[in-house]
Amino acid sequence: MTALRPERETDPSYGQQPYGEPGAFGEWYGAGPQGAPPQEPYATPYAAPQAGGPAGMPYEPAGDAATAYAPPVPHSVQSAVPSAAPPAVDEETMALRIPDPPPGASSATGATGPPTGGRAARRKAARRRNGRRGAAEGAAPEEDRPADRSPAPLSRVEARRQERARRASPGVIASRVIGEVFITTGVVMLLFVTYQLWWTNVRAHAQAGSEASQLQNDWASGKRNPGAFEPGQGFALLHIPKLDVVVPVAEGISKSRVLDKGMVGHYAEGALNTAMPEAKTGNFGLAGHRNTHGEPFRYINRLSPGDAIVVETQDTYFVYKMASILPVTPPSNTSVLDPVPKGSGFTKPGRYITLTTCTPEFTSKYRLIVWGKMVEERPRSKGKPDALVS
Repeated sequence: MTALRPERETDPSYGQQPYGEPGAFGEWYGAGPQGAPPQEPYATPYAAPQAGGPAGMPYEPAGDAATAYAPPVPHSVQSAVPSAAPPAVDEETMALRIPDPPPGASSATGATGPPTGGRAARRKAARRRNGRRGAAEGAAPEEDRPADRSPAPLSRVEARRQERARRASPGVIASRVIGEVFITTGVVMLLFVTYQLWWTNVRAHAQAGSEASQLQNDWASGKRNPGAFEPGQGFALLHIPKLDVVVPVAEGISKSRVLDKGMVGHYAEGALNTAMPEAKTGNFGLAGHRNTHGEPFRYINRLSPGDAIVVETQDTYFVYKMASILPVTPPSNTSVLDPVPKGSGFTKPGRYITLTTCTPEFTSKYRLIVWGKMVEERPRSKGKPDALVS
């Protein structure tokens, strides 16, 4: 509130003016000169003198209130001033009101100039500018600062703490090592299974096919003659029409030189020496893989009595008919290769064939045995037998 000030004697607008002439009071109060229409009385009564000031001194407010409470100019003075629009009258001088925004302020987004108001308003304005308490007013916001400015350097303690946080614990390292071992082991096992079940068959089929072609070419050129054969040497072709099998027959049952190359091996060594197909009596024993490495005997368990099994040599076709099957027997049961094999159902000497392989599939725990009996011997010069033609 503005303090009281002494009356200015030099300004005729301040203080009580004498009304010396008749009607001067009415003219001052708004009645106008004698004979003129009465003036509108002043909107707000003149303030009473305040305590502590000179007698008869009116209340003089500051700012806009001073203008609102200023006494009207006498009519005689108004007549000398050119006519203009009457100033707006503030009718809420005694009530609370929202102050007008300062020049340069925006009603939508807030003040654009220096913050006004109390301390709370200044703090809000500083927070809107991303400033801090005590920072210089008008500091650039965070988004206006250079983007390439590096952060403040860390203290030594904080740097060590962050380094320890980034360092893996022994438990984490151990779990990572175990996980990598398991993954590596799984990959190695997958590669091994792929090699065993797929690649060995691809390679064995290629080797067996090459051996069969070479054998037929030698027969056509007369390079090979019937007689004894060296271990690993091919000397015949085995046909199983029902299973669509055509595979070379080599001397011996060596895995590396015969069986793993996709061929069928003839039992011709030591106590397991069996007869050749052209023998008048005897048992022609053959062995082959059931799984992997060409797996020529994989499905011999599907053979039925009467199915044809043909052995082709350089001069002759030997045709057998499947007679019986032994699903499971120990590997030590060599009696299945006897001239009259036990368990086959044969009771007297004859010309027989025995096919042996492992069982169950993908194991070598037991042996599966298939027997057949020769029913036809046909020279190659007479053409293929009916079992191969049909």
